[in-house]
Amino acid sequence: MLRVSLALVFTSSVAIAKPYIPTDDTVVLERLPERTEPSLRELKRMRATLAVNPRDLDAATAVAQRAIEASRANGDPRFLGQAQAALAPWWNSKDPPPRALLLRATIRQSQHDFDGALADLDRLIASDPRAAQARLVRATVRTVVGRYAEAQSDCRALAPLAPPLIVAGCLAGPTSLSGDAAAAYDVLTSALARPGGDAGAVEWALTLAGEIAARSGRAADAERHFRQALLLDPRDAYLRAAYADFLLDAGRARDALRVTGDDLRNDTLLLRAVLAERLLDDHRAAYSAHRAEMEARFDAARLRGDSLHRREEARFRLWVDGDNRGALALARDNWKVQREPADLRILVDAARAANDAEAMHIATEWMAQTRMQDVALVTAMGAPR
Repeated sequence: MLRVSLALVFTSSVAIAKPYIPTDDTVVLERLPERTEPSLRELKRMRATLAVNPRDLDAATAVAQRAIEASRANGDPRFLGQAQAALAPWWNSKDPPPRALLLRATIRQSQHDFDGALADLDRLIASDPRAAQARLVRATVRTVVGRYAEAQSDCRALAPLAPPLIVAGCLAGPTSLSGDAAAAYDVLTSALARPGGDAGAVEWALTLAGEIAARSGRAADAERHFRQALLLDPRDAYLRAAYADFLLDAGRARDALRVTGDDLRNDTLLLRAVLAERLLDDHRAAYSAHRAEMEARFDAARLRGDSLHRREEARFRLWVDGDNRGALALARDNWKVQREPADLRILVDAARAANDAEAMHIATEWMAQTRMQDVALVTAMGAPR
């Protein structure tokens, strides 16, 4: 999922649903990595403090923010549950404080409740048209669901409210997906060329530039941007997954495996590692182990009631299990919720594998309607069955 700039707000793109509640109190589904990560230990302490006074808005929003960050960094949707729990006094309120409302919208976005997120953001912006964070999050949500003109409108409204790089990055997403990728790329790279800027915002914009360049067939530029972004934040899981996908598309599985690294707690990185290892004969043992681990994570998610990315599971079912029909079912369900290039790509790949003309028609119609430019998608559409 498209990210909102770290300079203004943190988001996560992992879905979460009603939690699984074991009937046996001795059941341990999985332990969160709080013992090994100082930031997570701090989050645990913050939650304990909040428990003393759950209606302390400052403490509650701090916990929610930190939990959202943890979810994004670890790819673990259970941290979103902690964020939601922190906002419990205001979660069902019709008129929560603005800070709680923005965080509720961010969590709902991360849970793929895009309608709920937009309703919260609409309310925020109606009460304060200069709410820059709300504008940026709403532009992101509108982009994810394919409402590009509305997203661009929000981005233009950011011009007097946010730094030029944030505005350029905001516009780059919807503009590049609606027929004007070259202009979006030029504006974004021009903004990146200006000195200064928050390091998080620069890394975010470089990642966007890499994605746009990759979709435009500018492989050398895409790789340069991804590498520059990694120098700023080598731990960014979203960036590493995007770069790994680029390398996998280029037939560079070994390089993709280097990008995913050895810390594979994040599900999206584990999936990329599995997809790379399956192509490398000297990684058969690792492939077998990681494939089993990925399968176990999908199973555990179902037990908890979580809905991990259908897009990610569809890729696993298609390329790892060879389950064409199962992959297509997941890809079609996913397409009903979000409509990013990666969502369209797995729909196309699964439709071709399953020889499903109806699903392929959905994809070609969307490409024609939006004038989306994506060389990998065009290649996938024309690939032989």
